[in-house]
Amino acid sequence: MIIIKDIVILLVSIIVIGKGAVWLVDAAARVAKHFGISELVIGLTVVAFGTSAPEFGVTILAAIRGMGDISVGNIVGSNIFNLGFILGGTAIIHSLKTSRTIVFRDGIFLLFGGILLSVFLWDLTLSKIEGIVLFTLLVLYLLYLYFKKETIETEEPTHAMYRWDPILLFVGIGLVIVGSHFLVESAVNIARFMGVSDWVIGATIIAAGTSAPEFATSLTAAMKSRYGMSVGNLIGSDIFNLFGVLGVAGMMRNLSVGHDAHINLIILSFMIAVVLIFMRTGWVVSRKEGIILVMIGLLRWIYSFS
Repeated sequence: MIIIKDIVILLVSIIVIGKGAVWLVDAAARVAKHFGISELVIGLTVVAFGTSAPEFGVTILAAIRGMGDISVGNIVGSNIFNLGFILGGTAIIHSLKTSRTIVFRDGIFLLFGGILLSVFLWDLTLSKIEGIVLFTLLVLYLLYLYFKKETIETEEPTHAMYRWDPILLFVGIGLVIVGSHFLVESAVNIARFMGVSDWVIGATIIAAGTSAPEFATSLTAAMKSRYGMSVGNLIGSDIFNLFGVLGVAGMMRNLSVGHDAHINLIILSFMIAVVLIFMRTGWVVSRKEGIILVMIGLLRWIYSFS
């Protein structure tokens, strides 16, 4: 009965975090627009943070509690999930158009981040200095985009602010924080019951749960026939997760992880490289390539629980 309760809490927490993230990003974007902040800045900060809010909440909370496997595993697993199941699944629905900018600017930067993280975690510890390096690289990347007047595609244009948006903003933040607390607690209990490591539970179940906003965004874009938008959103979210969320977590305290991290980091860099190759071939991710990405993601899950 205890495990059933934890599963219910985990599922409810995922829903709460997802809803909180939607309210947070929508309200924050409208409030920012109301105070004259440009669409460019909103897209690079508010929207990027909004889709990564669940990862941010869970990763930071786990870092505060000294749960390095869940903190780092959530980011690595979420990024793999985004590129495998979500990007691949969306490509199966409809081929996704890409561009030179996404491949050679954003994609290469993400691949660099994956390789850099592998180097940083070779000793199974992400130090505070390494966290600072990751976050600094994100700041430089955002400054480059800002001064070049470039951005990653966002889902919808920003509407006028509603009078209840400030309240909605804080409610959204609260839901993400509370949901993250119960998600981590229930996930740890489930991991203990199943006899798997914190890394496995963080890089699979928690990662899938915190990827809910990315999944919703990509599915919505596909239903609206805005297929190309999915690529930019997912690459941008992965960049923010790896450099921003994990960077902040690393700055807070040294994060130690288990040996499971090595193979997952290799899979992450491999997945990014495969996605870049698929995006470059004809500047489109085809249905067949989408199936391959989903299969890679599925095999990674099977390996994790084997």
